[in-house]
Amino acid sequence: MPRPRRTQISVEDTPFYHCCSRVVRRAYLCGDDKISGRNYNHRRGWVESLLLELVEAHEVLRLKHSIATYRSRLCDISWFMRCLNEPIARQANQEDNCTGRFWEGRFKSQALLDEAAVLACMAYVDLNPIRAKMVESPEQSDHTSIQLRIKAALKGEQPKSLLTFIGNERNNQPKGIAFSLQDYLELVDDTGRIIRNDKRGAISANSTKLLARLNIPQDNWLKLTTEFGKLFHGPVGTLQELTHYCEHLEKRRRHFASCCQHLKAG
Repeated sequence: MPRPRRTQISVEDTPFYHCCSRVVRRAYLCGDDKISGRNYNHRRGWVESLLLELVEAHEVLRLKHSIATYRSRLCDISWFMRCLNEPIARQANQEDNCTGRFWEGRFKSQALLDEAAVLACMAYVDLNPIRAKMVESPEQSDHTSIQLRIKAALKGEQPKSLLTFIGNERNNQPKGIAFSLQDYLELVDDTGRIIRNDKRGAISANSTKLLARLNIPQDNWLKLTTEFGKLFHGPVGTLQELTHYCEHLEKRRRHFASCCQHLKAG
């Protein structure tokens, strides 16, 4: 029997979670509906603007330490997804001139248990438009975090709504992603070129070093960034991290342990 999403959160193990929802009734969230002939690409803007709004609102509440009810909801991933999905469903139903459920009742939540899992998931999401052959480069990928980061970096800025890349790990480091932004951008760009098949195997020396630090062979990395959603249906990380995660959540079995092979060399 599926466990409630709130019972799958372990802040002792990771603050990073990959969440996604699926639509029902053969509805289209984005893209071209071949049956009706309508295009719904404008809905990507709905999702992006609402996500950024929710992130900002949750951060303000966290800093102000508002009343206990709101503080508890900040740690409730189900509440966050509800605040994201409900307005979009209402807008979509109004646009489609119909009523009823737009999203599936349950959303998918995956704990990202280590650096490799976080970076692979980020790259997988940022490369979605390239895999779909909608664009040719990350900077052309509208409504993605990597495009926001690139635009901000060109101005010497950091997007306020996105977690900061803080460089390599060091003592007393601030909160953020323990990689260099430049390294990440280069790795995603290299990976995107390979996905487009115009420069097969063209991983730069710098990106190769980053993958070596993560202990991920190049072939594994390409598989992760093209098939992440198919490879993992639960928590993502090394076998050791998965073991700790299951212990903290008092799970008797380590489900999805076989998937750990994709995050290690050999």
